[in-house]
Amino acid sequence: MKFLDQAKVFIRSGDGGAGAVSFRREKFIEYGGPDGGDGGRGGDVWAVAVEGLNTLIDFRYQQHFKAKKGGHGMGRNRFGAKGDDSILMVPVGTQIYEEDQETMIADLTQEGQKVLLAQGGNGGWGNLRFKTSTNQAPARSNPGAPGEERWLWLRLKLIADAGLVGLPNAGKSTFLAAATAAHPKIADYPFTTLHPGLGVVDLGTSTRFVLADIPGLIEGAAEGAGLGHRFLGHVERCKVLLHLIDCTQDDPAGAYKTIRNELRAYDPELAARPEIVALNKIDALTPELVKEQVKLLKKAYKGKPLLISGVSGEGVKPALYAIAEKLGLNADREETAPSSDDPGTEEGWSPL
Repeated sequence: MKFLDQAKVFIRSGDGGAGAVSFRREKFIEYGGPDGGDGGRGGDVWAVAVEGLNTLIDFRYQQHFKAKKGGHGMGRNRFGAKGDDSILMVPVGTQIYEEDQETMIADLTQEGQKVLLAQGGNGGWGNLRFKTSTNQAPARSNPGAPGEERWLWLRLKLIADAGLVGLPNAGKSTFLAAATAAHPKIADYPFTTLHPGLGVVDLGTSTRFVLADIPGLIEGAAEGAGLGHRFLGHVERCKVLLHLIDCTQDDPAGAYKTIRNELRAYDPELAARPEIVALNKIDALTPELVKEQVKLLKKAYKGKPLLISGVSGEGVKPALYAIAEKLGLNADREETAPSSDDPGTEEGWSPL
């Protein structure tokens, strides 16, 4: 399924039904009088966040959503039926904006969250409503009120516990594939990833979290360069950031500064999130060269970076445990089985 994180839709609520003009005319009924019923209310337009969706691709093929009109009133005091509502099923994490793309209407961050986008028009009054002591036979009614219509923008911001950030070709997709069951596109050239991806990390029955991989960022991304801030928004909801740096490049410190500057320019609060820094692709260098890259990185990052390889799997588990710790999850680290060389191990032990 193609990933789409932005869509423009047109919505229109239903018009109210018209009131009826009717009079009771029956044999042996001396005083009939007006009996025109009211029109029904027009249908509303709602947006509901549902599980099982992670893209707005459905709105590429259907942009217009119109609720039904209310039924007209009829004689014998019969009221019109309410028009059927129109419901937009959107993924959890969808933000709804006015046509100016700046005024936010709603941010649907929980499953089942519901918001009214357009209210249906009221039904018109029938002539029974206009009966007074001085006007016993009114011959007037009201038309139904028109519904509301407008264009809206839908923007999807993925909801993940942790996010992968880094320059293009830093190995983020390879890490996501090594850490989860996701199968992102992986190639040996920059900008392979064009759409954000999600994967679930399973470190035990009680320790699971969602990991997001966004396309590589370049200098000026916060101002729209490259894939721009459109994809930076997907890490806004992440509680922890895993910053991957390609250790085969000449300037790891410069790579670190570039991403940090873009995060800070986009949202200072995002740059203040807990961060884990890791040098990736250590399998491509000798241990001595890896140590040299760590020294170069310390010019910009004073902490101790993790050393990982998404290809060989080296250091992947410790990185995931570090993320779980930052998230406050109690991950049970895998204990290595004792070998036969350990002094406390008896060879040929049997419970019998």
